Amino acid sequence: MENGYYKLSWRQRIGFSAGDLAQNLIYQTVSIWLLFFYTNVYGLKPSVSAIMFLVVRIVDVIWDPIVGAFVDKANPPWGKYRSWLIFAGIPLAGFAMLCFWNGFSGSLLYAYITYVGMSMCFTLINVPYGALNSSLTRDTDEITILTSVRMLFANLAGLLIKTLPLVIAIFAPKVYNASTGQMEAVYNTPEAAPAWFITMSIFALVGLALLIFCFFESKERIVMDTKEASHVKVSDLWMELVRNRPLRILSFFFVIAFTTMSISNAADSYFMSYNIGATPMMTTVFMWLGTIPAFIFLPLLPSIKRKIGKAAMFRLFLGISIIGMILMYIIVSIPSLSSCFPLVCAIQFIKSVGILVATGYMWALVPEVVTFGEYTTGRRVAAIVNAIICIFMKAGMALGGVIPGFVLAWVGFNASNQVQTPLAQQGILWLVTLIPAALFLLATFVIGKYELSDEKMDEINLSITNK
Repeated sequence: MENGYYKLSWRQRIGFSAGDLAQNLIYQTVSIWLLFFYTNVYGLKPSVSAIMFLVVRIVDVIWDPIVGAFVDKANPPWGKYRSWLIFAGIPLAGFAMLCFWNGFSGSLLYAYITYVGMSMCFTLINVPYGALNSSLTRDTDEITILTSVRMLFANLAGLLIKTLPLVIAIFAPKVYNASTGQMEAVYNTPEAAPAWFITMSIFALVGLALLIFCFFESKERIVMDTKEASHVKVSDLWMELVRNRPLRILSFFFVIAFTTMSISNAADSYFMSYNIGATPMMTTVFMWLGTIPAFIFLPLLPSIKRKIGKAAMFRLFLGISIIGMILMYIIVSIPSLSSCFPLVCAIQFIKSVGILVATGYMWALVPEVVTFGEYTTGRRVAAIVNAIICIFMKAGMALGGVIPGFVLAWVGFNASNQVQTPLAQQGILWLVTLIPAALFLLATFVIGKYELSDEKMDEINLSITNK
């Protein structure tokens, strides 16, 4: 269609969304499981790991704006944005595998090199991938559909990631459990290190294959012209943040959302191991329930948005997640209820419905703030906008990575203890419930300030295309 209002085929929607599946399969595996691997397998203290997570995010703050400006300025022969899926995809897969290699067990230097390398390569994919989204079409309804499909694929990755204990169990050493009379896999000790490396290698190689598929199925249609791109510089990032109010609001929402999700994701494995006393299968089921609601509710996003609007949709689902977190705290605090695993699973499902919809739809707003910037300045700096989003996203991940480590250290968590103290168990419970609930309450206030309705976006797009 003319003027950028393109309708995409289902093959194109799936091909583009495969890129998010790939990134999440690699990066979220690292984000969710690396702290657990470091403390229980690799041999780092929680406080040391927390500081490293913070340092890596500080590196990201410097690196991400450079990548944003570079990508908007560059014009690689295979496509302005999609080329990076290949160029950075190969080293990303390599570094991800090395993060879970125990050849230098306990070496902080090795952990820094591999984690920093992985994070820098991820930015080289994530920033242009986000910009690629806004280059496909201006059509707001199409963007909503594309976001729904994209988030379904991202959550499919989440579902696969949460099978990690089961995959590790295939390769991990087995020990006899006297209480069950069966041989059981052990995945939380140094002896399981080879199993972790094999599992991450599988995930990384599958992710690389999906990135290649995304490369071939994505077609860039709306990009900055070469002449305008030549004037892009790093300082444009800060200028865009200053003059683009919807971008600032969305950025703050991203940092809160990713802080919350990162805390919960990092704490879930501890919660299931030490508060619930779960088996690998129980842990997998619990984590699946953190993803399965996506396949029910994300396809309904377009119709829900049309019926109640963006603002009300955010309030509704953020509220559902907060209620779920509070219920989880109450239930797990009562021993007679915490032992009822089906009840814990039911609350996990409710909590996850709110989280998945609210944090899933926020990605549909990124092309909107790109277009708003184009409307106010005449320049479509998609990679720079996505670099800003990436900075705030990683800032949230940094906070979400640091907070669990420090909370665990403060409550006296000891990885060598199979049974933790009541205070340590309480600290883990805070990380899964009360702390995320407080953050989502703040997120509700922030997103309430976002003013770009669908009607406003239609007016903006019409004004741009009629110039």
